[in-house]
Amino acid sequence: MTTGQHRTTEPETGPPGDERLPSLAEQMADQLGGWRGLVESSIPVVVFVLANVVGELRPAVVASVAVALLIAGLRLAQRRPVRHAVNGLFGIAVGAAIAWRTGEERDFYLPGIFYGIGYGLALLGSAAVRQPLVGWIWSVLVAKGRAEWRDDPRLVRTFTQLTVLWGVVWLAKVGVQAGLYLAHQDTALGVARLALGYPPYALLLLITVWAVRRVTRDTAPEPLPGA
Repeated sequence: MTTGQHRTTEPETGPPGDERLPSLAEQMADQLGGWRGLVESSIPVVVFVLANVVGELRPAVVASVAVALLIAGLRLAQRRPVRHAVNGLFGIAVGAAIAWRTGEERDFYLPGIFYGIGYGLALLGSAAVRQPLVGWIWSVLVAKGRAEWRDDPRLVRTFTQLTVLWGVVWLAKVGVQAGLYLAHQDTALGVARLALGYPPYALLLLITVWAVRRVTRDTAPEPLPGA
C-alpha cells in the first residue's frame, strides 16, 4: 500500500438475506409488551378483583371494562401499538358479558379457562403430529416468515420438546384455575389469574429463546465445496 493511502474498512456483513435476529431482550419486550404492557394488561383484572371484593358484581364489571377501554384509548391517543391493549380488552369484554348475564363473578374468568384448555390441547396435538406450534410461531414472529428449521432435525426436535413444555404448563395453569372455579373460590380465582398469567409466560419465552439460540449457535455451517 502506498504511503498516505488509506484503506476504507467496509463493515462486515453476513450472507444476503441473513438478517440479525432480535436479541433476547428485544424478543421478550415485543411479546410481553414491555413493562408497560405487563402492567396495562393486568390492571383491568386487578380492578375487577378489588371492586368485587368491596362491592357488587356489576359495578366491578363496569369498572374493569371502563379501565380496559381507557387503556386502549390512551394508547391510540399516544400512537402506540395497541395489540396488547386490544387483546386484553377483548378478553375482559367477553368475560364481563358472561358474568353480567349469569350474575356469577367466577364466570368473568371462564373465557380465559376455555382459551387455555384449547391452546394447551392445540400445542400438544401439534407436537404429536410433528408440526410443533412453537416452531411455526417462531417462524412468524422471529424468523420473518422463514421456516428453515423444518430442514434441521435438531431444531425440529427442539421445537417439539418446547411445544410439549408449553402445552403441559398451559394445561397445568388452567387446571389450577378450573379447580378454583369449580370450588367457587372467586377471589382466589382472580389472584390465580394474575399470578399464573405473565410470570409463567415470561419464563417459557425465556426458555424458548435460550433453547433455540443454543441449538443454532452449536450448529456449525456446512463448508463450501472445495474450501
